[in-house]
Amino acid sequence: MKKSIFLMSCIAIALASCHSPEERAAMKASADSAANAGTAVEKEPAATAAPADSAKADTAAKEVAPKTDAPVVAATEVKPAEKAAAHPGEALIKKSDCLACHNVSQKIVGPAYKNVAAKYPATDENIEMLADKIINGGSGVWGAIPMSPHPAVSKADAKEMVKYILSLKK
Repeated sequence: MKKSIFLMSCIAIALASCHSPEERAAMKASADSAANAGTAVEKEPAATAAPADSAKADTAAKEVAPKTDAPVVAATEVKPAEKAAAHPGEALIKKSDCLACHNVSQKIVGPAYKNVAAKYPATDENIEMLADKIINGGSGVWGAIPMSPHPAVSKADAKEMVKYILSLKK
């Protein structure tokens, strides 16, 4: 049992340290734009060069891409386009520590947001009750592990978060 928990914790940490598809696309786009901007890139020496060909290998290592008259453009971070109708609650969740324990579709420490949406209809009473749970914490509904309180979150922000979560109904 302890080995299983340890293994699952290691997997969770490994997954949390990976870049999201959007981040990978942004990094690739940034690298591509830098390469296409006419920047000089040194070539790697051939790995199969013999010691007798060391003079040739040194020359090959010092070759650079041909210069062009194109202006040199500094590489800037390319951010993926945001969804046109991004929910304000989603932005609040991303800025908070919610994603340390919750995920949209998969249980981590706390329930997946889609499971919460499936359990609670989007009524004013449920929005109020779940916003209070975000602020004051709670326990017992989803298992023995309690949800820690978040007193720094305003009632209005907590309600926006809940509205977003309940909009994920399957």
